[in-house]
Amino acid sequence: MSIDIPPAPERCPARRKAGRPLDAAKRAAIVETAAHHFFQHGYAATAIEQVAADAGVSKVTIYNQFGDKRALFAAAVECECEKIRGHFSLEDTPRGPIRARLTDIGHAICVFLSRPEMLQFERRIAAETEDDPALGVAFLEAGPWRMKAAFSAWLEHACESGELTIPDPMLAAEQFVSMCKGMGDLERRFGAIVTGPERDRRIDGAVEVFLAAYGPA
Repeated sequence: MSIDIPPAPERCPARRKAGRPLDAAKRAAIVETAAHHFFQHGYAATAIEQVAADAGVSKVTIYNQFGDKRALFAAAVECECEKIRGHFSLEDTPRGPIRARLTDIGHAICVFLSRPEMLQFERRIAAETEDDPALGVAFLEAGPWRMKAAFSAWLEHACESGELTIPDPMLAAEQFVSMCKGMGDLERRFGAIVTGPERDRRIDGAVEVFLAAYGPA
């Protein structure tokens, strides 16, 4: 089955200048520093000059390596999402019953999305998107859509191994995540406290419904 959401493309390659490639550690330092600024201050309030100073590089180095601020933003969002992407890794797929593995994924997703810094970041980006719709698309491409595609591939692999029967893994990925978040996602955004037992009950219920729909015949 073809996945209709492409991976986040490299942005504005024509604007990149030739230069010595950065070593992996220096590039990672730039991206992690940028992620900190974007998540703490939002997109508009993040200055390339400050990112460069905090990462110990020149502003020219950042432009040479990433092209522009929007591309650095995409790289920072991708970096943040790598913290959860490992749960969908086909190379490191854990053993054990499918129910337990889905439950672990549900917990990982909810913990990742409910962090205070993530809620703050999403609010800021949503507000900035009103004036700059392309920023919202950049965020979706670099983060949520990539994660959806990765989880869909994980579900397809589970189907191939006979653990699940899913006609549309992309849709099923959305359904599972939506059920795990439930009203808790909305409640957190508006300042309500979601307890651990409430979260666990939602996730257990999501797994139960999901397996009832897509479990092996």
